Parts: sequence; structure tokens; C-alpha cells
Amino acid sequence: MTTALTGPAQTRRAPSARRTLIGTGIGNAVEWYDWAIYATFAPYFAAQLFSNTDPTSAILSTLAIFAVGFVARPFGGFIFGWIGDRIGRKSSMTLAVGLAALGSLLIGISPTFGAVGAWASLLLLVARLIQGLAHGGELPSSQTYLSEMAPREKRGLWSTLIYTSGTVGILGGTLLGAVLSGVLSKADMAAWGWRIPFLIGAAFGLYALIMRARLKETDAFEHETVQERHEPMWPQIVRHRRQALQVIGLTVGLTVSYYIWGVVAPTYASTTLGMDRGEALWASSIALVVFIAILPLWGRAADRFGRKPIMWASALGAAAMHYPMIWLLRDSPWQLTVSMSVMLFFIAGSAAIVPAVYAELFPTSIRTVGVGVPYSICVALFGGTAPYLQQWLTGLGSANLFNVYSVALLLVSAVVVFTIPETKAKDLSH
Repeated sequence: MTTALTGPAQTRRAPSARRTLIGTGIGNAVEWYDWAIYATFAPYFAAQLFSNTDPTSAILSTLAIFAVGFVARPFGGFIFGWIGDRIGRKSSMTLAVGLAALGSLLIGISPTFGAVGAWASLLLLVARLIQGLAHGGELPSSQTYLSEMAPREKRGLWSTLIYTSGTVGILGGTLLGAVLSGVLSKADMAAWGWRIPFLIGAAFGLYALIMRARLKETDAFEHETVQERHEPMWPQIVRHRRQALQVIGLTVGLTVSYYIWGVVAPTYASTTLGMDRGEALWASSIALVVFIAILPLWGRAADRFGRKPIMWASALGAAAMHYPMIWLLRDSPWQLTVSMSVMLFFIAGSAAIVPAVYAELFPTSIRTVGVGVPYSICVALFGGTAPYLQQWLTGLGSANLFNVYSVALLLVSAVVVFTIPETKAKDLSH
């Protein structure tokens, strides 16, 4: 027999839910903000932290380090996944956001190439690797934590907080870039203005760390037996290799499309298509607001109709609209707004619910690392290299090869959806 919560019990539960959503959301937003402002402000600090004798080489080197940061993510996924599955989801999340803030601080105070030579580039590399470790641990830890804390019948809706808060972080960095570009001269932006967002990220990271330290651990983790919690990890990883491959397959199309259309599109529009930098950032901001607004609708639909129909609609819709939106996008801000909005509308379908889907594929004892390692490997191999690959192929006059590549990966994700079970409202307590 169950009894409805009333009086003090109900009062205690509501603040707990709010604390969970706020603590998880703020930390996740800071992580994504720290991660994305690198791409947003790369055109400004490329010549400061690398030799400015060849501007094209400097921006390519900066984007290469963007990709190198992704190399650290699988290691972060394993380290923080181990912490999450052995010590606790809360501890993993708290440590991850603190490490991300440290990476932003290092970039914000980094000396220039003119002052210390190649040491400036090396410090940027170290800072990006730190952020890669942190971001590799943040997503699986926060996804697992949120999924285990959510009511099972609303897990799809709750899971939308991951990309909602993350995109709020990206949007914050984008808006800050637009404001700074309008207030400061290009010379001031190149000289010192680009440091501002990284220092802000470090400050907010400290606040997020304090917020997460006050969260409670999930019941699913606390109810595990000592034997379950200390079962050797590698045999479990091998035993759940099918699920790991499914995570990679479901992620591959989403990660490339999201990074191209949701993160680096304004940089591509300004550096390759000749669009005004400030106008590109404002156009991108509008599209990101559309993305944020549509995420809860996809989450509610997944709780009602199931995970698989939503993921099919997302992958196939994005694949169908990729070429039309590429053809639309030229040198006008309204074209960037429309093309990004349309693509992000469909990308949002998968982005809204994959945190829940990933968690529902694995048992409690390996849920964090089981998601973290394959997810991070996939994002490192495909998401991290996407901006560089797009820039490189465009420079060679072979931009269409990248478009074929993007659509093909979306179709791969659509096919992989056939292989997973329908996990709507699954019990995550075991």
C-alpha cells in the first residue's frame, strides 16, 4: 500500500526536487559555457596564443586544440565514471565542475605568445585537457544523477534539463560574445576582451561547486549493496559491450550535428562566409532560444509515446533538412537564424531524451562509467574533430564531403535505434 505525501513530508520533497534541478542545471550550464566559449572566442585569441605571422594557421591550430581537448574526454569519462559508480554520483559531479572552472581560469590568465613564446600555446593545451577531463566526467555523472532522481514517469522531461541548462550556458557565452563585440573595438577584443568570458566561467564554476556540494546522493546508488558497488569494473564493461556500442551509435549523428549547428555555426559563418561577427552571434542566440524552448516538448512526447519514435523523428528529420539548410545559409544573419533553428528543432528530439535513454540501458553498478566511456570516445572521435574537419575540407573546396559525412552519421543513429529496447518509465533501482 502506498500513501500520498502530505504536510511536512511533501514540503521536504519539493525543496529537494528544486535543489536537485538547480544544482544539476547550474553546474551543467557552467561546464557547457566553459567548453563552448573556446570555439566562440577562438578567432580573437588565436593570434594571441599562437604566432600571428599566419592568421589561417593560428585559427587552425586553435581548432586543433579544441579537438585535442576531446581526447581527454574518454579518460574523464572513465575516471569520473569510476568515482560516480564507486564513491557516488554527487562526488563525481562536484569534482568535475571544479576542474572545469580551473581550466577556464588558466585560459583567462594565460600569457600571450609574444610574451612567453610557445609556452602560451602549451598552457592553452594543458587547460583544454583539464577541461576535457572535466567535461568527459560531467555529462555521464549529471545524466545519471538526474535520471536516478527523476520520477520514472517524467524521466524524459527531467532529462531535458541536461541540454536545456547546457544550451543556456552556450547561449550565455554567445550573448556575452555579441555584447563584447559591440562594446569593445576589435583591437581591445583581441588584446584583452577575450579573457573576460573565461574569468567569468571560473567564478561561476566556484559557485556551482558549492551548490553541488549541498546535494543529496541518489537512492539508487545508496541502496546498492557493498558487493554490487565493488564488483570489478572491467568485467562489467565487457559484459555490457552491446549497450556501450549502442551509446556510440545513438550519439554519433547527434554529436556532429549539434556541434556544427549549435556551437560553431556562428564562427563558421563569420570566418568562412564573411558574415559580421556580432550579427552572427545574435542570429545564433535566437536559434539557441528556439532550441531551449522545444526541448521540454520533445521530453514530454517521449514520456507519452516512447523513446524510439522520438529518436527516429529527430535523426531522420535532421538528415532530411541538412542539405536544404546548407543551401539556404549564405552571408545574411536571417539565413543563419533560420537554418540553425530548423536544424536544432530536429536535433532537440534526441538531445532532449538521450540522458534518460543512456541511463536506462545500464544497471546501477555500472551506469555512470558504462555511459561515460563510450559516450566520450564517440564525442572525441566525431564531435571534437567536426569543426576542424569542416574548416579543412571547406578550405580544400570539398565542403560537400563534410555534408555527406554529417548526413550519413545521422542515418547511422537512426538505424541503431532499431537495436535498443523501449525503456520508457523503466525502474532504475537495479
